[in-house]
Amino acid sequence: MTDERRAGPADVTDRERPVAAARLVAAVRRVPEPWVFVLAVFVGSKLVLSLVGVLVLAAWDGVPGAPPAAEAMMRDQQDAASSHRWVSLWFAWDSFLYDHLARLPLDRPWPDFGFPLLYPFLARPLAPLLGGHTTWALLLVSNVALVFQLSYAYRLGGRLLGDGRRAVRYLLLLPTAFLFQAALTESLFLCLALAAFWYAERRRWLLVGIVGYFLAMSRSVGFLVVLPLALVLLREHGWRAGPRAWPRLLREGWPLVLVPLGWLTFMAFCRWQAGDWFAYQHAQETGWGIRLQNPLTVAGSALAGDNSADALRVWLVVAALVVAVVGLRRRADWPYLVYTLVVVLVPLSMGPPVYRSLLRYLLAAFPVAMVLARWARRPGLDPWLTAVLAVLQGALFAVWLTYWTHLII
Repeated sequence: MTDERRAGPADVTDRERPVAAARLVAAVRRVPEPWVFVLAVFVGSKLVLSLVGVLVLAAWDGVPGAPPAAEAMMRDQQDAASSHRWVSLWFAWDSFLYDHLARLPLDRPWPDFGFPLLYPFLARPLAPLLGGHTTWALLLVSNVALVFQLSYAYRLGGRLLGDGRRAVRYLLLLPTAFLFQAALTESLFLCLALAAFWYAERRRWLLVGIVGYFLAMSRSVGFLVVLPLALVLLREHGWRAGPRAWPRLLREGWPLVLVPLGWLTFMAFCRWQAGDWFAYQHAQETGWGIRLQNPLTVAGSALAGDNSADALRVWLVVAALVVAVVGLRRRADWPYLVYTLVVVLVPLSMGPPVYRSLLRYLLAAFPVAMVLARWARRPGLDPWLTAVLAVLQGALFAVWLTYWTHLII
């Protein structure tokens, strides 16, 4: 009888474990570079924000007067969306209007024209897969869009700054970046905007037009993004726009026509359903009192008024514009400066009903994050800038959760 013995199941498992680990590492290494980092950042931020959110809400339980009467209805809607706080905290106000639009039957006259339809319509085919829960479908759309948003930010940041990881990090450090994970349009809009600029930088203009078409259907300001995209085209041709350059510009950049066609499609939907091409505008005017105004006048009245919350919002807008103007003054960056001016000043021009959501709409100004990422390359500045932005976002996230939601949305 020999000392040798047959290998048992435990021995096989012990030998196979390193092999399995090596295969897993090899599989991860085969994943394209942006995705490992992007998915890790997405999961990490999701876990951190969800944990902080649940802790803040638990600390607020039992506080006298919480929730205030003005927000009691929204809290009931959150409870109906999910019994899990780490899920329900991502729904607020407009989330339930999008849910309403996602559930409206299409075989009856359409009653609501206050919001563009891309976001709620994307949730429609997903809801049956989630047991008919349109709220969960909306949240899924937002979070999938966030993943792709981060991937495009990585690529665009790598092209513009030479550092995609830093660009992603500063995008997620913007003061209200936690809203990217909410059941709102922020992540979808910015995903499409970043994709449009990424393809424009690579001169893939047909893709720019297709993405821009859906961008214009996601938010009313989307069709105006055709202006900075056209500047990218002009920049790629040496800023030459004379009569001799027009044939080449039109031959290459004709897909940009698809961008305003996206908004025209929504207007056609309004005409089909209500007999009014401008049903969206009329709904905004009658429902929220929104009318086009001089953005400088609106900002001045907020700063001169007695409402400290309005003044805070406008001062943050001023800070974002200063960062953009200072950081994007190079001629090559002008398209991104124009984009920032468009997505910031257009909401401001709609007056008090909209500028109360300015902290939310500021998220669309992704070039601000790119500028901050560029500045952070200076020795010693990155940790301080990261800390300041993280504390500011943490404070605003707590405000979002503790019944002052209207400060942000």
